[in-house]
Amino acid sequence: MANCIFYHKADSIYDDLPEERYHFPRNYLERVMSAVGDFIAYYGPLAGRKSRYYFAIAKLERVEADTVRSGHYYACLSNYLEFDQPVPFKQDGGFERRLLRSNGSVNGGWAVNAVRPIDRDEFLRLVEAGLSKEPEWPDRHDDPDQARAIRHFSDMNQSAYQHDPSAIFVRKLLDQRITRPFRDLKFKQHVRAAYDRTCAFTGLRLINGQGRPEVEAAHIKPVAKGGPDSVRNGLALSGTVHWMFDRGLLSLDDDYNILQSRHLNHDITHILVADRRARVPAQAHLRPHAHYLEWHRSECFKN
Repeated sequence: MANCIFYHKADSIYDDLPEERYHFPRNYLERVMSAVGDFIAYYGPLAGRKSRYYFAIAKLERVEADTVRSGHYYACLSNYLEFDQPVPFKQDGGFERRLLRSNGSVNGGWAVNAVRPIDRDEFLRLVEAGLSKEPEWPDRHDDPDQARAIRHFSDMNQSAYQHDPSAIFVRKLLDQRITRPFRDLKFKQHVRAAYDRTCAFTGLRLINGQGRPEVEAAHIKPVAKGGPDSVRNGLALSGTVHWMFDRGLLSLDDDYNILQSRHLNHDITHILVADRRARVPAQAHLRPHAHYLEWHRSECFKN
């Protein structure tokens, strides 16, 4: 197994849904196949920014042929997890030796590759850079399992620089990315930051004296149903509306208008934002994705 970098941009001509699938032509098949069963990292431009960043990791489960477009394939992914912040490709001298020349300029011949193998030690350093930020607003009583997961990851990172990271070591470290406590912590951290600790449905931003927010991180498509821990599959919601959203009493259309179920036995319009349009992040790549909103309307919402 090996680690790879997958290039992705929002307006790609390919049929990508980064949380679940990566679409690519046959010339990258051998490289992609080498990473089956291991982790990849996403790289590319973000909306409103000219430079390129590493922005997430995922586990490559299998490769399937595209039955519609000849000579193309899908990399099927799981355990998608965004970085705490986009990591600039030149940060700390760069993470791919073959991408940057000794004078700091970009190796154009290597940069044009949409799928690039990356050495394990480089990949390990990239994961640490992307997922080592402590939560800015920790809960009053953090889940002890979450705290242990963070500490264990930190301890393993320190060990990595004292020993040459073998494939077994890197595998154990990366497996920490898919533990439920760690992923829950990161999902909450990322969603709260994206929504500035503000409930999307009520507009309320309730903060205690230590800066801890009342707002919760809600999955649009639940993890139990195969939903990813992606901000695009998330909403920041106050407790009451979170409960109603999970039970299909509230939903969103693709324009982020709030939908109310006929099964609601109380008028709740007074607690919702006046225009009934959810307050979503300004950055397009952080807003709820239509794929997950459609799932919620068709599989959860009690119309």
